[in-house]
Amino acid sequence: MTLHLYFARKFLWTFLSIFGVFVVLLALIDLVDELQDFPDLPFAEVAEIVALNLPHANYEILPLVMILATVALFLRLARSSELVVVRAAGRSALRGLIAPVTVALMVGIVAVTMLNPIVAAASKRYNDLVNRHAGGGSSVLAIASEGLWLRQGGPRGQTVIHAARASSDLSVLFDTTFIAFSPQGRPLRRIAAETATLRAGEWQLRGAKLWPLAGSPNPEASARRVAEMTVPSALTRDRIIDSFGKPQYISIWDLPAFINQLEAAGFSARRYAVWYQMELARPLFLMALVMAAAAFTMRHWRLSNTGVSVLLAIMLGFGLHYIRNFAQILGENGQIPVLLAAWAPPVASFLLALGLLLNMEDG
Repeated sequence: MTLHLYFARKFLWTFLSIFGVFVVLLALIDLVDELQDFPDLPFAEVAEIVALNLPHANYEILPLVMILATVALFLRLARSSELVVVRAAGRSALRGLIAPVTVALMVGIVAVTMLNPIVAAASKRYNDLVNRHAGGGSSVLAIASEGLWLRQGGPRGQTVIHAARASSDLSVLFDTTFIAFSPQGRPLRRIAAETATLRAGEWQLRGAKLWPLAGSPNPEASARRVAEMTVPSALTRDRIIDSFGKPQYISIWDLPAFINQLEAAGFSARRYAVWYQMELARPLFLMALVMAAAAFTMRHWRLSNTGVSVLLAIMLGFGLHYIRNFAQILGENGQIPVLLAAWAPPVASFLLALGLLLNMEDG
C-alpha cells in the first residue's frame, strides 16, 4: 500500500507540473493571438477573453498531458533504478501501474464531473464575447416543442424566424415564418415559406407568401405570393450552430435533458449524444493512454533506446487520440452507432495497451 501511495503521489505531482506548464504556455500564446485580433480593445478585456478560453484549451490537451506525465514518471523511475528495486522485491512492474492508472481514473472523473461544467460555461461566454467584439448581426436561437425560434439582427432591425423543423446541419428550415421589425421595434412584414435555405449572406425562400405590416390597414388584402425570394442575413451555418449550442457549450449534467428536448422538438440530437457518451468514456481513455505510454517507458533505461521508446509512446498516444476523434466524426454523421463511436476507441485502446504491457513485461 505504501508503494502504491508513493507512485500515486509522484505521478500526480508530475501530472500537475506538466499541466501547469501547458497552462502558462497556452495563456501566453492565446494572449498574443487575441492582441492581434483585437488591437483596439483594452488589455483588461483581452485578458478576460484569454482567461475564458483557457479552460477549454487545457481540457482538450488532457490526453497529451497524461501521456507526457506517464513518460516522465517512468523515465525517472527507470533512471533512479526504482523499478529494478520493485522487481527485485518480488513485485511485478504491472502492479506498479495500479497507482498511476488509478490516478488517471480519478483525474478523468474529476474532469468530467467538475471541469466539464466550468469549461462549458467559460466556452459559451468566450464565444459570446468574441462575436460581440468581432461585430456583425446578433443571433439568438431557442428550441421549443413547437419548433425552432431564431433571431437575426443588424443595423436595419431585427428578424424573428420560426421553423417547424430543420435539416440535420441547420442550413435548411421547413415551414418557416419570418417577421421583420424596424430598429424602433415596429413590425414591417411577415413572410411564410415552405423552405428557407441559408446561402452566403441571405436566406433563399421557396413557396413564400408576403404580408406587409407597416402602414397597411388590411395586410391580408395586400398579401402576395412569390415562388422564390431572398431575405438578407448576416448568419452563417457555423454561427447558427454556435447559437444552437455546441456540445462543448453545454454541461454534461444538462446534456441528457437537452437531448430529450431536441428529440421532442423533432430535431436530431446525434452529435450531442455522441459527445455525451464520449465524455463518459473519457476516464477509460485516459487510463488506456497511461498504460500505452508505460508499455514503452517502464523498462530499464540502459536496456533500450530511450529516445525511440519515448517517441513510440507519444506517437501511439496521438494515434489513439486521432482514432477517437475520427470515430466521433463517424458517429455524428450517422455512419456508425452512437455507443460504438464513443466507447469502441477507449475500449480498444485499453485492450491494446494491456496486450502491449503483457507482451513486454512477460512475453
